[in-house]
Amino acid sequence: MSAQMFVPAGGYLLNTVEFGAGPDTFVAHGGWVGSWELWQQPFQLMQDRWRCIGYDHRGSGASTAPPTAITPGGLVDDLFTVLDSFGVERCVLAGESLGALTCVLAIERDPSRFAGLVLVDGSYTVKMDTPLIAGSRSNFPGTVHGFVDRCIPEPNSEHLRRWGRQILLRAEPEAAARLLECHAEANVAPDLSAIRVPTLIIHGELDAIIPLAVAEMTARAIPDSKLVVIPGAGHVPTMTRPEEVVAAINGWRALMSGRED
Repeated sequence: MSAQMFVPAGGYLLNTVEFGAGPDTFVAHGGWVGSWELWQQPFQLMQDRWRCIGYDHRGSGASTAPPTAITPGGLVDDLFTVLDSFGVERCVLAGESLGALTCVLAIERDPSRFAGLVLVDGSYTVKMDTPLIAGSRSNFPGTVHGFVDRCIPEPNSEHLRRWGRQILLRAEPEAAARLLECHAEANVAPDLSAIRVPTLIIHGELDAIIPLAVAEMTARAIPDSKLVVIPGAGHVPTMTRPEEVVAAINGWRALMSGRED
């Protein structure tokens, strides 16, 4: 099946992108209301060795799905729809922040489709009292501004904070609230110890959104996992430290390939 820029999924459209034509396929999911652009710099660095595919999940970027259509199951359905649209039978799957939860749920549903899993500053549970839910509904621009400042503590990064705010503010405030609220309502809490694909966990040392302790706990829970901590990095190293993220992914993939041989 030929790939399309706008992929029909669940009655809606998902904006998709593809970079490179390497031998291995890498499919990435953004976090919260972050579009595929959270992976733009890694994709540019990876495309000589990977086929990279990204998309705007429900509630982010140019996705046409309304807030009422955002559910944990719908997000997972869309991921498999993107794989099928691009003719991807098996890939390395990556998720950033809240997108890591969608990726873990996809692994739970059908691990045979995935050669590996990359979790970047991942979040795996959402509570109803998270301030981002109420903040999205009461003052979305102010909430996004403060959130991005916390996400990117790295010095000399105001251009990245500006870019990050522009990415997140494309979302509807209600979609931002629902992306978090729907997981809390469903009490989504996957069993990380049941993951049976090789897993790379990348986490910023200075992440003020998801503490490093969460990544350490995740590494202990997931068999056959590797934790890489990026010194001095905040919550979105795919934007602030793309070279180190890609080096970690390529080094881990090389180790996996050696074991496969």
